[in-house]
Amino acid sequence: MCLLEVNEMKDSKRSTISGTELLIKRNGLSKTGVLLLITISLFVLLYVISSILFADSNFAKYSVFFNLFNNKAYLLMLALGLTVVMISGSIDISVGGVTGLVSMVIAAMLMEGRVNAIWTIPVSLGIGLAFGIVQGFLVSYLEIQPFIVTLTGMFFARGMISVINTKSVPITDKLFMSWSSAKLHIPFLYNERKNGTHDVAYLTPAAIVAIIVLILLIIALKKTKFGRSLYAIGGNTQSALLMGINVKRTKFMAHVLCGLLAGIGGLLYTLFAPSGNPGNGYGYEIDAISSSVIGGAMLTGGVGLPIGTLFGVLINALIERVVPLLGIVEASWPRIITSAFLFAFIVLQSVFASAGIKGGFKLLLPEWTRFRSNNKYRRDLKS
Repeated sequence: MCLLEVNEMKDSKRSTISGTELLIKRNGLSKTGVLLLITISLFVLLYVISSILFADSNFAKYSVFFNLFNNKAYLLMLALGLTVVMISGSIDISVGGVTGLVSMVIAAMLMEGRVNAIWTIPVSLGIGLAFGIVQGFLVSYLEIQPFIVTLTGMFFARGMISVINTKSVPITDKLFMSWSSAKLHIPFLYNERKNGTHDVAYLTPAAIVAIIVLILLIIALKKTKFGRSLYAIGGNTQSALLMGINVKRTKFMAHVLCGLLAGIGGLLYTLFAPSGNPGNGYGYEIDAISSSVIGGAMLTGGVGLPIGTLFGVLINALIERVVPLLGIVEASWPRIITSAFLFAFIVLQSVFASAGIKGGFKLLLPEWTRFRSNNKYRRDLKS
């Protein structure tokens, strides 16, 4: 009889453990979806409220909505790069410096028509790849802390900007400026002005490039071995090693891809603001990190989606658009508000992480709030 009871207890314990593990797995799988849902809901809520409050400013026009994306196409590139390395459990804070360096190099190349504008494309990609390869090697193969490596990369890029030129360098190249001013109008998305003309929504070349890269990255992370390996490494490095994943090479490739996207981001930023300036790209690494985290990428790794990063960027752009309409002219306020959202999402992520480890949100609450769902506390109350 005793032996039978012991066996039943073992079976019960075994089933309980497996059930808990299953719950944790389910929580881990749903974590990405829930964070994405929160991000999208937040954007929709902010956009609807802004459209109501600023109806006199025609905030709900199609062109205004698309300009949120047109004006932040470069930031989407930087944020997507951060999303990739954050999924792998790493970080890269050099992307802002790389953006500024690419911008200054392009301006110096096109000064007085020295070089054909076509060459700015491979040069931009080359600068980004160079940073990605060097930093990726130091982080993945020499196992130096990514924060230290990329902080050094950021300082190096900032120093090189001043070496090239300490003053603002305007870009006047005709071919490059034609790229900068080009627009792809969307004829079926328009609002009628008071004078009877149509205000048609449009996409800039930078926005089109950003959309193409976004689609390619979504496919790469979802359908390729590299994408699956990224999530596995970010989720649990030891488990990834046991599965035969080359952790060092995957982390290296993540940093290379981040560097490449930073190079593209620098080119798109220069199309948006055609000039080289020592202050270009300053603080953009913070904007990129905040967009990724608000978009659902977890700082602990293993969680994140490019589509979530897109909505994180749109929230960033929306805040930047709304703040001046509130009568706040201080340029620092959009970043202050974005920082508040970033803090809130980091706290939310820690709650999710704690809930996943402990088995649910219920265990995060104080004892007195949970007694109704526990039979032991009910019996104690009755007695």
